[in-house]
Amino acid sequence: MALPQPLRPGPTPYELEFIASDELIEISPSFSMERTRLIHGIIGPFRPPGKSKVPLWLAVNLKLKRKCNIVPPDWLNVEYLQERLAEETSSPAFSALPFRFAEIAKVLLDVAADDLALPDKIRSLLKDLREARQSKSRDGLKKLDHIQLEMANLCSMEINELRPFFVKAMGVFTKLQTDSQGNADDQAGGQDMDFSW
Repeated sequence: MALPQPLRPGPTPYELEFIASDELIEISPSFSMERTRLIHGIIGPFRPPGKSKVPLWLAVNLKLKRKCNIVPPDWLNVEYLQERLAEETSSPAFSALPFRFAEIAKVLLDVAADDLALPDKIRSLLKDLREARQSKSRDGLKKLDHIQLEMANLCSMEINELRPFFVKAMGVFTKLQTDSQGNADDQAGGQDMDFSW
């Protein structure tokens, strides 16, 4: 059962995975098929050993039926993730990663770990990367400004995790600012009334 909207801070991780399932990914099909029109658009043709780009949901479906191998994205390898982790730990800024990297990586590690080189090492690096980025997010929230919060290169999952706290904190900041302005106006208005006879 879905929670009522007032109790939902934002999309669930499963909903974010569903949204990410429309991202295009490359596969190496093990079957032949001509171009096919779907609601999403035209896919194919599939001719082994050639490669084709398809939505992630279709790649997962074909992989589970043993009809293809998934070609991992350029960023889903040990070397790239080690570079990003080194960048995260040495720089105050967030490293540039694909916007939906967390969701795509989880799906591929769950469904197509055999298509990845060193999947256990990739899992470990993704966990370390996530922890480093969460630490930076917490530090950024400590320096929260009531006008804006600037954290470039956050991914969708990270934004979703920060949203409930950020929305509530900004509401409190706005209320405090409004109350302090209202009190200042009341005091000024009260002084005017004291001087009028």
